[in-house]
Amino acid sequence: MSRARPAPEPESVEHKNGGLRLRARLRALYHGSSPVAVRFRLAVLIVDLAIVAFFIAAPLLRGEGLIFYIIDYVIAAILAADLAARASAYSNIRDWLRKPIVWMDLFILATLLFPFFFNLGFLRVLRLWTLIHSDFFWRTVGRRYDDTRVEDVIKALVSLVTFVFVATGFVYTSFMGRHDGISGYLDALYFTVTSLTTTGYGDITLPGDWGRIVSILIMLGGVTLFVRLGQTLLRPNKVRFPCDRCGLQVHDPDAVHCKACGQILCIPDEGA
Repeated sequence: MSRARPAPEPESVEHKNGGLRLRARLRALYHGSSPVAVRFRLAVLIVDLAIVAFFIAAPLLRGEGLIFYIIDYVIAAILAADLAARASAYSNIRDWLRKPIVWMDLFILATLLFPFFFNLGFLRVLRLWTLIHSDFFWRTVGRRYDDTRVEDVIKALVSLVTFVFVATGFVYTSFMGRHDGISGYLDALYFTVTSLTTTGYGDITLPGDWGRIVSILIMLGGVTLFVRLGQTLLRPNKVRFPCDRCGLQVHDPDAVHCKACGQILCIPDEGA
């Protein structure tokens, strides 16, 4: 005869139920559409933007000593709590870990926690890019602009701004104190902007072959992002409306037939 399984301990059942309730609550806050969930996500976004502002200003604040590092670790605790909450709110943790944005956030957290990553602190500004490219942002403050031209323009602009500050941080970290032309963060920012716009006044140049390689990469990256932003601003307006037959995602706002397969479309007129 098989033995009956012992009944689960009341404390373990209560603990399990409590964990399920917590995950359900987090899922409702991070993915729900209730007023409480929207206010919660707005508060999270405000904190995120404040953290990004600190990351941008960090090179100017390092002289504050102990206070700077205390703020650093407080931000690390906030980001760790946010990542843990997002993971709990996600239905499948493996799918969540497959997202490149998640790994970028984990790397940013590592630069805050471990001293040997401090020289890579300029990469923390990538948090701005991950924030604007996340569904979390567009479901909260940009719902009416989600999958529209406005979203494309904002993403292109943020990519350019992020590149400017990441490149500035790299130049500042790599050449500050090693080259007379880079005597402060403003000099690094000035050099980055003049390089990526290909203005090249020549009053600040980076020394050696490594300096030339960095200058070339900044110019190529800046021109590419400028062209992308210009294309996004100037190209004809399109709307996202997948074709049922061929799957083409974007069409002209007044399109009647799919230009790829000829399928009849019925695109809603938001202005009507």
